[in-house]
Amino acid sequence: MTWISLQRRLNQLPLLLAGPILRRTEPDAVTVWVALKDACHVTLSIYLTEDGTDLADRPLLCGTQPTVAVGQHLHVVAVTARLNGGDCLQPGTLYAYDLTFRAASNRTEYTLQQALQAEGEPPVNISYFAHQRPTFALPPDDLNQLRIVHGSCRKPHGSGRDALAILDDLIARSSDLPNDRPHQLFFTGDQIYGDDVANPLLWMLTDAGDTLLGWEESLPLQPTPTDSRSHITSRQLKPGDRHDIAEHQAGLTAGLRHQDQRVNSHLLSFSEYCASYLFAWSPVLWPEVFPTERDVYGDTQPDKRWREDLELLQGFQQTLEKVRRSLANVPTYMIFDDHDISDDWYLNQSWCLRVLGKPLGRRTVQNGLLAYALFQGWGNTPDQFRAGKPGEHLLKAAQTWCESAGMAADCEEAIARYLGLPPVDTVTGLPRLRTDQNTLILDHDSHSLEWHYTVRSQHHEVIVLDTRTWRGYPIDQAAKAPPMLLSPIAFDQQLRWPFQDADQSSQTALSQPKATFIVAPTNLFHMKLLTWIQRWSLKQNKVFANDVGDAWNINRDALAELLATLFERRDQIVVLSGDIHHGFAVHLEYWHLHDSSSSRADGQTALKPPHTLVQLTSSAIKNTEFKTRLIHTKLKSLFPEPRQTQAGPDWHYQVQWIKRQPAHTVFEQRPVRWPQSPQSNSAKSNSASWLTRFKRAIAWLWRNRWFQDGRETVGQNNIGIVQLQWSTDPAKRSVWQDLYWYPLWNPASVVFSRFRASFCASFRASWIPVRRWRKNR
Repeated sequence: MTWISLQRRLNQLPLLLAGPILRRTEPDAVTVWVALKDACHVTLSIYLTEDGTDLADRPLLCGTQPTVAVGQHLHVVAVTARLNGGDCLQPGTLYAYDLTFRAASNRTEYTLQQALQAEGEPPVNISYFAHQRPTFALPPDDLNQLRIVHGSCRKPHGSGRDALAILDDLIARSSDLPNDRPHQLFFTGDQIYGDDVANPLLWMLTDAGDTLLGWEESLPLQPTPTDSRSHITSRQLKPGDRHDIAEHQAGLTAGLRHQDQRVNSHLLSFSEYCASYLFAWSPVLWPEVFPTERDVYGDTQPDKRWREDLELLQGFQQTLEKVRRSLANVPTYMIFDDHDISDDWYLNQSWCLRVLGKPLGRRTVQNGLLAYALFQGWGNTPDQFRAGKPGEHLLKAAQTWCESAGMAADCEEAIARYLGLPPVDTVTGLPRLRTDQNTLILDHDSHSLEWHYTVRSQHHEVIVLDTRTWRGYPIDQAAKAPPMLLSPIAFDQQLRWPFQDADQSSQTALSQPKATFIVAPTNLFHMKLLTWIQRWSLKQNKVFANDVGDAWNINRDALAELLATLFERRDQIVVLSGDIHHGFAVHLEYWHLHDSSSSRADGQTALKPPHTLVQLTSSAIKNTEFKTRLIHTKLKSLFPEPRQTQAGPDWHYQVQWIKRQPAHTVFEQRPVRWPQSPQSNSAKSNSASWLTRFKRAIAWLWRNRWFQDGRETVGQNNIGIVQLQWSTDPAKRSVWQDLYWYPLWNPASVVFSRFRASFCASFRASWIPVRRWRKNR
């Protein structure tokens, strides 16, 4: 059998290409996202269930919305069912939802199961119950029962097994228990990789994307003395051949410092970004037989890297049914990080000038951000896409631009405005920046979409930060200087105002203990060695090699501003982050003289007990590396993370790493059947050699359970579940994160490692003399 283009398989595909994915879910509104092969009016209905089994006769919420034509064969919609009288949805209750599809062409109606199933294929199961509808539950009344899932960095050809498939088993184990099953899922960045794409995957993405859209995008180029072309299509740029155009024509930095492989197959066209989401979330478009080098390049020698990528992609594909079912059955929220567009996206002012000042660079960022809006952002904040809102204007402009095969210049400009891209200065050709106090920020249109958002229940709030598009670049420093990840105005918009709104709305309600979660895609704190490497890279002017500026602790003033802002109105904070390809937990205690000082009987000024923050990091879902697997083991215990202390003119904090508990087996999981490379005769004949025995001994040691149970990090692919131990007494509160991963000593099983942190101050003394504080500075 040989690889078959999507054009030849299109008629065999089901109506539903991807989804349903359950998105923003509230007591009076529920949103579900789908991608379809044909234009339809989609109706979403929410039903009460009896212990998950029988559905009520009439829906509690209902809504109908037409799809948006992204292409001739790609139509997407985030349809919202809203309350129309009656009671709101309640915690502690299991609800189900159903979808119906009325074709725009002939008004034929399809049920959810009909839309899922291709003709002649077996039924697709996206439910945990006999009624075959997806289900969900709202966050419970008791914070001790709240379960929040989070994770980041999911690369299809990343090393190791896809940890997101574990979530399907976790939901299945408690699907009929509304207070025990996961209540919210937060993807904290890098849901797709625009820069680091496997060559076989790019070939399939280009083929599928152009087929679904029905047209090929003309990507703009700057003519050069050696190349007079003004435009090019993605099909003219084969996998593995994109380094020069990505670096020089688009200005992208992922391939700098001799890392060509990261941009050799960089996504460039809008269709490729769209297809990347469809391949990440659904098995529908994946071919039965993968392409070979000969399919792409003609006669060529077998390539080892190609074969290795194929094996990893096949393993990724095999668990997509489980991933699809889990995303249909838990409210899912997303936020971008750099790889959703390209590595180093908006890292510093230099990157913005370098990339947005080139036509192809700007188009690539716009394509990636438009795909993000349609596939991720719409479901986060559906109210922004209602009639008269910026999102509706963006959808109309995008649909018209696609209908014109990318030739409608006025629509292209409108898309850029609504996405928040800065206008181009007509004189310099560079993106416009404006001042925000002592920083420069990209000039956003006043009607552009907001990517940050807040999710609230009666007892907890989750504030999701946009630390990419509202960065503050220092005015008085070099263009490569580390930025503030939130500019001064962004601190107001994304933190102070949401806190104020929450406090004002709760004044009329009964006083209840509230839990606050902050989703920060990049870490506030990470390993001391990484901090040293980034500071050394900054001195060497190699900021793009190690993402210098993406961690909060590289810019001390910005971190101080963040902590001060968080603790203006909150005493205890949980931060959920990703990005860094290993999972861990840190505990921070923070003092501020202005709100925490007092006087003792002897006249000395001293500090009261501190504010506390716990950072929980879950990464990567699928992108483990040798260095992360190494720090996962006992070897890292030889070099434990020290307690870190920092102080400013009127503030002081100390950070302590939380030790992970020994791994516990959760359940056995059907192992993935990895393709096996044929063993050579020479390898067989030398199986008893001393070198072979030595390698086997090293492999045994490496897979040994004791050796794999490190103390500080989980460096294998993982997904995290966060729970609280909550009390009206703040001193008795704690939070723990269970990171689920596949152990090397038994790959057919799933284990979890627990990180538990108390909100109570670890520093026992109730007073700390300021004299000693200042001395320690």
